[in-house]
Amino acid sequence: MDPYVLLLAVFGAVVLLTAWLPLVLKELPLSLPMVCIGIGVLLVLSPFSPNVGVNPLENRYLTERLTEFVVIVSLMGAGLKLDRPVSWRGWGSTWRLIGIAMPLTIAGIALLGWAVLGLGAAAALLLGAALAPTDPVLASDVQVGPPQSGKEDDVRFALTSEAGLNDGAAFPFVYLAIAVALSQAAGGEPFLANWLLIDVLWKIAAGVAIGWLGGKAMGFLVFRLPNRTGLSETRDGFVALGITCLAYGTTELANGYGFLAVFVAAVALRSVERRHHYHENLHTFAEQIERLVMMVLLVCFGAAIAEGTIFGALSWPVIAITALILFVVRPLSGWISLARHPASSPEKAAIAFFGIRGLGSFYYVAYAFGQAEFQAPQIIWVTVCSVVLVSIVTHGVLVTPIMRHLDYHRSARSATKETQPL
Repeated sequence: MDPYVLLLAVFGAVVLLTAWLPLVLKELPLSLPMVCIGIGVLLVLSPFSPNVGVNPLENRYLTERLTEFVVIVSLMGAGLKLDRPVSWRGWGSTWRLIGIAMPLTIAGIALLGWAVLGLGAAAALLLGAALAPTDPVLASDVQVGPPQSGKEDDVRFALTSEAGLNDGAAFPFVYLAIAVALSQAAGGEPFLANWLLIDVLWKIAAGVAIGWLGGKAMGFLVFRLPNRTGLSETRDGFVALGITCLAYGTTELANGYGFLAVFVAAVALRSVERRHHYHENLHTFAEQIERLVMMVLLVCFGAAIAEGTIFGALSWPVIAITALILFVVRPLSGWISLARHPASSPEKAAIAFFGIRGLGSFYYVAYAFGQAEFQAPQIIWVTVCSVVLVSIVTHGVLVTPIMRHLDYHRSARSATKETQPL
């Protein structure tokens, strides 16, 4: 049997499932990522296995580039979804999650990596930085709805905006891990000043500035050009892909954080014209591309799991740290960050708990391994893969009933307020 023809058939089935499965799974305690991993496992176990398993240890560059692409497309989609204008108060939960929860999560995971897995400073810090951000790709089930859909309650808004911003916010810590590893390899060469000036101040500033100015400029081209010459008149959704790649590429050329720039550009584009129907076209195309690439990657992830190439180094310490990261470190850090926030306790608990880990974590590890040598790379990979797998299953099962419960009680509170006498 020709493997190429079989792969074409498998790809065609995946494309069809990309469109159909969200409808089937909408009311079930299952998620699309869970099904994708299951498909990959079944492919390997079947007699017609096309050998699509991808071992990230052996395919670092491919892992880096594919996950990079799906993350930037997802960040564009996340930014286009948000109807709420940027403000200090309106985005209060976001700033708390980025400024408090994420550093606490990085510190907690790094400490566990050192104490439980025996990792050195650079490897432990890389593990923390890679696993701290909420994934914008796999968190779609807890994000806000499409533009102007009205599905933007506090829980969904907090998780969507956090997922959009914390990829850029985590990168300085990834670079810090790389700097520590390079310094150790060079016999203790100083790195802190360069890290603060370049990897923190310059790269963040460049990402925000280029993203915001680029988004505003694209907003002018899309919505403000006269005589029906604006890009919105084309009604082509693939313009979203062009904006995404342009924002990312120009920022990376300027040595800034492209992830941050893509999300900021999407938010800036929305700010130029919030209610135009063309936002729906852009968001729909970005979501379709994101979902398709995500399915392909997770099918490969599932196939690699079934082949045994990923979890060969699985151990009880890795299992223990996986549980602690998902059920202690992230929820506790999130809860601490939301202290004194006006959201209700159940909403705070949901925001703190649904810190879904996913493809972004794969990207950070693959990228860092291409920049420096780290201690125990297989232990880092198996830990990241274990956390992502358990996160996909746990959050995938719980997201539908928990969000439905929150929506029900939110509607009940609103109805009670409306019926109360003035």
